[in-house]
Amino acid sequence: MPKRGGGELQTDVTEIRITVNRADDDKSEVASIVGRGEWGNKIEFLLSCLSFAVGLGNIWRFPYLCYRNGGGAFLIPYFCMLLITGLPLFFFELSLGQYGQQGPITIWKVVPLFQGVGFGMFIIAFFIALYYNIIIAWAFFYLFSSFTAELPWKSCDHWWNTEACRRFDTKNCTAHEGLMSQNGTCLFEPDVTEETWNKLNATALASKLPADEYFHNFMLDISEGFHDDEGHMLQWRLCLCLILSWVIVFLGLFKGVTSMGKVVYFTALFPYLVLFILFARAVTLPGYVNGVSFYLTPVWSKLFTARVWADAAMQIFFSLGPCWGGLITLASYNNFNNNALRDAAIITFANCMTSFFSGFVVFGIVGFMAHEMGVPSQKLLHKVLDLHL
Repeated sequence: MPKRGGGELQTDVTEIRITVNRADDDKSEVASIVGRGEWGNKIEFLLSCLSFAVGLGNIWRFPYLCYRNGGGAFLIPYFCMLLITGLPLFFFELSLGQYGQQGPITIWKVVPLFQGVGFGMFIIAFFIALYYNIIIAWAFFYLFSSFTAELPWKSCDHWWNTEACRRFDTKNCTAHEGLMSQNGTCLFEPDVTEETWNKLNATALASKLPADEYFHNFMLDISEGFHDDEGHMLQWRLCLCLILSWVIVFLGLFKGVTSMGKVVYFTALFPYLVLFILFARAVTLPGYVNGVSFYLTPVWSKLFTARVWADAAMQIFFSLGPCWGGLITLASYNNFNNNALRDAAIITFANCMTSFFSGFVVFGIVGFMAHEMGVPSQKLLHKVLDLHL
């Protein structure tokens, strides 16, 4: 064996020490990343992403866009945009978060020029959380208000109702070619004087449903403006519901991914249970078929308009939620070797199927409402869906 000089030996020892020090640094970095925690299992991550993606955009916005953009024909541009833009962006953000094991702000340190993108994602997520929790507060308000013998938004006999309130009760009225007055009295054409007819015709455009007045006049108690002198005060009931929604968010996230992974078993699966219950009820109602027919009947000429394709692209972005930072954060708690492409395909497909299925529920119930009110389904579908959006 050839002998080596002392200088060469000293150099080798120094290189070994440097290598050991670098290895220790790498281990410390890995330890700090591992300290962030991981999902308890694969299901927790999938359910978390599904909860992030599925929301009001699936339940209300997608069925409305289908109706407005050619019914069943809208599914073609929708799935095309899913494959062209939605799935690639979804996969990109999952891969980015999983590889870097960091959130949307720090992950962009890999490209300092793009660090502003991370802050932009954070700001978007911040404001979305604010207004979405308000919607949840509304849901709690209606939940607590429903624990009564008679629903408060069913009649026009409350102090918040106005003269324009009109309850649709057409079982013995429109079925026999009668006219419903504002106070619920059923009038028949031979008995209607010219004066009464003119009064009804003049106030027809101003009539409101009791549910509409309950929402605006009681729950929100909307004032005319900042300088309104009618004594409108802070709605303490609604404030309590908003506080409750934020407390629930805190309880679900205060232990980070550990507590969130357990909460999603309810938050992700319970809405599907409710959706299936509503579907089972809707199919038994009269007018269900008429409502669904407006949802699925294709109008192929719509495919040649640019607005249809633009609406499909916007719905994909609105529903899947890329570029908001949430996907990067959720994926950062994955195992480094997790199959991100498979997860992206599963979640995006489940999200789109949820949107499609919800249309049968929404349009079926709206079709029943049209049947009960004795109005054309198409007219009521446009009015109700446009009102909620």
